[in-house]
Amino acid sequence: MIAAFAACALVQGCAEKPAGPTGPTLRVYAADLAGGAKQCDVPKPELIAGKAIDASMRVGNDGGWCGLVLHQPGPKPYDAGLLTARPAHGNVTIHSVGDDTRIDYVPDRGYAGSDSFTVKLVPGLPAVNVAVTVTHG
Repeated sequence: MIAAFAACALVQGCAEKPAGPTGPTLRVYAADLAGGAKQCDVPKPELIAGKAIDASMRVGNDGGWCGLVLHQPGPKPYDAGLLTARPAHGNVTIHSVGDDTRIDYVPDRGYAGSDSFTVKLVPGLPAVNVAVTVTHG
């Protein structure tokens, strides 16, 4: 009788689902975090499907990137990003980092002043219009 009870408890214990992972479900690598600008001030906006929002970014021109971090509800990264308006004085990279989508801006070497760009994301087609202020590194 005791053996049957122990076997039943063991089977029930195996039937329980283990606790889910904490933190990002997708991996984040050291290379994803290296090379950031020393000065990078950005908001953490919440996007709404089909709507455009405005965001500002302040970055020091020391050769590093400044990243705007976004994610879908869940959270999970967006499937794709489209640069619909290019910056005049820098470069933009849109990529996944863990469960987030990161939009990185790197100003042209030696540039200080204003810049801007727009990114539309898929799915849902939210857009973010980014006004950038670049300061000397």
